[in-house]
Amino acid sequence: MELLHLHMQSHRWQTRAPDWMAAAVAGFVAGAALMVLELLWSAAVHPDNPWAITHRIAAITMGRDVLQATGFALPVVAVALLTHYVLGIVFGLVLGALMASFRFDSSNGMVAASGAVFGILVYLFDFYGMVGAFPWFGAMRGWPTLLAHLGFGIVAAFMYWKLERPQRRFERVA
Repeated sequence: MELLHLHMQSHRWQTRAPDWMAAAVAGFVAGAALMVLELLWSAAVHPDNPWAITHRIAAITMGRDVLQATGFALPVVAVALLTHYVLGIVFGLVLGALMASFRFDSSNGMVAASGAVFGILVYLFDFYGMVGAFPWFGAMRGWPTLLAHLGFGIVAAFMYWKLERPQRRFERVA
């Protein structure tokens, strides 16, 4: 019986469908948490220009010209929010697929660890991989941004785990 239990908890890849709605909501919520952390950090470190990060995020969608402005602009904030939330949802879907496929939703510890690793991977992707397309992201590298992304991953993982419908944890795709 114990051998069966160990096999059931293994973390190798399985064909198991994620709960896509839970993953999307988890990414949205974690993206909101990350955006708040970034805005608070920006306001604390750059009180003269707390909207710098917002402009950098909006520039993904609106282009480099947005980087020239420094103050609050509703269209820029709206586009930054939309961009940030869409990316959060996309990353939430990726995390949900990984958690379901590798059974990373099997325990509290596994959820926290997988979320932390995922947050670090998102940070590396965003600030080292995407810097070729968006060079202004290089200026945002550092411990505060890494910690914020670590928080993103952990929040997204726990939100997915809590929102995932229990029957999905045991389903396998035929």
